[in-house]
Amino acid sequence: MTHAPLPAPDALSWRVEPEAAADAAAVDALVLAAFGPGRFAKTAERLREGARPAHGFVIRSEGRVIGSVRLWPIRVGQTPALFLGPIAVEAESRREGMGAALVRACLDAADGRGVLLVGDPPYFGRFGFRPAPGTLLPGPVDPRRVMWLGTGEPEGDVRVS
Repeated sequence: MTHAPLPAPDALSWRVEPEAAADAAAVDALVLAAFGPGRFAKTAERLREGARPAHGFVIRSEGRVIGSVRLWPIRVGQTPALFLGPIAVEAESRREGMGAALVRACLDAADGRGVLLVGDPPYFGRFGFRPAPGTLLPGPVDPRRVMWLGTGEPEGDVRVS
């Protein structure tokens, strides 16, 4: 799969790195600032509660965490997969391609496993995500925003793996 190229790494003032344990507080603060306390009521949060991420990535600039994303192990029916999100980028750093860089890091880490998310179809469609109408998340969600990237069409209940 091909994606629009990012500027050369040496041209960027930031870089994507694997999340370290020491980044947890900064990531939590970033996500809270981006989504507010209302995120805890969202259906996607049910898939993260009590789970450990399979992968996490941060964007660092001048030693500070200014972006983050995580992949969570799930099952869609009987199929092992990953759940992407939330993606958070510091407000003053948006529009610099950081969200796209975080998505690409996740897709590379997925290593061919299917990836499910709840998100904006025009944004995620450019990475190859498509609607996943056969999936049943553990709560209310706009079905137009449930998207899949992987082989086949996922079907069944989505649950923590």
